[in-house]
Amino acid sequence: MLIPGRGPCRAARLRRPTEGAPVDRLVLDPTGRDRDAETAELHARGPATPVDILGVKAWAVADPDLLEELLKDPRVSKDGHQHWPELPEVATAWPLALWVSVRSMFTAHGADHRRLRRLVGTAFTARRVNELAGRVEELTDALLDGLAAAPPGTPVDLRERLAYPLPIQVIAQLLGLPDELIDRFRAHVDGAFDTTLTPEESEANAVAFYAMVGELIAAKRRGPGDDLTSALIDACAAEAEPRAEAGGGGGDAGLSEQELLDTLLLVVSAGYETTVNLIDNGIANLLTHPDQLALVRAGKVSWEDVVEETLRRDAPVAHLPLRYAVEDIELPGGVTVRRGEAILASYAAAGRHPSRHRDGAAFDLARVDKDHLAFGHGVHFCLGAPLGRLEGRTALSKLFDRFPDLVLAPDADLRPVESLISNGHRTLPVLLHGPRA
Repeated sequence: MLIPGRGPCRAARLRRPTEGAPVDRLVLDPTGRDRDAETAELHARGPATPVDILGVKAWAVADPDLLEELLKDPRVSKDGHQHWPELPEVATAWPLALWVSVRSMFTAHGADHRRLRRLVGTAFTARRVNELAGRVEELTDALLDGLAAAPPGTPVDLRERLAYPLPIQVIAQLLGLPDELIDRFRAHVDGAFDTTLTPEESEANAVAFYAMVGELIAAKRRGPGDDLTSALIDACAAEAEPRAEAGGGGGDAGLSEQELLDTLLLVVSAGYETTVNLIDNGIANLLTHPDQLALVRAGKVSWEDVVEETLRRDAPVAHLPLRYAVEDIELPGGVTVRRGEAILASYAAAGRHPSRHRDGAAFDLARVDKDHLAFGHGVHFCLGAPLGRLEGRTALSKLFDRFPDLVLAPDADLRPVESLISNGHRTLPVLLHGPRA
């Protein structure tokens, strides 16, 4: 079985890292095991630096001012099908091929991006997010009730028991995802973010992921509901005539079948893993910085401050593949990104950059300027940002209110998830009621 729009996997064509890569090209670590050192190196190398991403060359941009400009520059595209000559080869051999070969608003440019974003945006309006607030609280309370049932003194993994289930249950409600598909969807989202997979493993995960999205679409076509999946299916059914009149895209055209598949894949992935990492990192930061937690408890800072400082210090997505130069772009320092070259948004490094944040690695809730690019910038700014912030505030505030003596487990090992994209921890073991007497 082949992923739609892609050929068979030919792993030998790309190597990890690129053999004979120039000494000045930074090879990004697929395990993310030492992101602090990588961030420092990106800062030291200037506003943009050549990097190797699992065998693919790109310009990593870690300077927040430059990154902000490029994210809104019309000369920068996310559509590799139009603007990246390497895509045909990469799509058959790169472990991250799914990130660049899909056809959704995530990889669209210009009129096609506006069309696709408008269709998805109806699920993330301020009114819809406000309506979800009560449901998010209910889900959080139920998860905390489950935690409270743990035997006293037994470590509990909060990434597994809180950070994971809350976002995916919220996304499941938005999409009308059947309960029996939730765990399977989670496994395939995790696979999409795992940058230690071989090309063959990545290909197999993508094929299975598409098959599951197909199951969801088939179920909703048999029994539509008041959910985003059903709404997108309606847009797909109405696609042919408006799309033909629009000349193949733009205007009020609906969705092609491929765009329907890829849009659902995007909503599940983007609305799940990023919020998992926000909640995970928020908990870890508070437990490893008790002085900052004391500020929250004293009412000197808000839970909004916790969420924004966490997003700044530990962007849920460390590096986001990829964007492309539509024409030659001159950057500061005499660097030129040539037409067709790839650009990597290095959000984790941008959030800690010394040009914008003094002592950027510090977790400082009283910091006046918590400005960050964790949700992107410009026309591709994350539609789900208000919902992610809502889930983060709710989960963190209710957790620390319910368990005021919460501490990290004595043997907690906060190792990073194995990914150069996802920025969180493999596990987050805690004691809910403090150390036993």
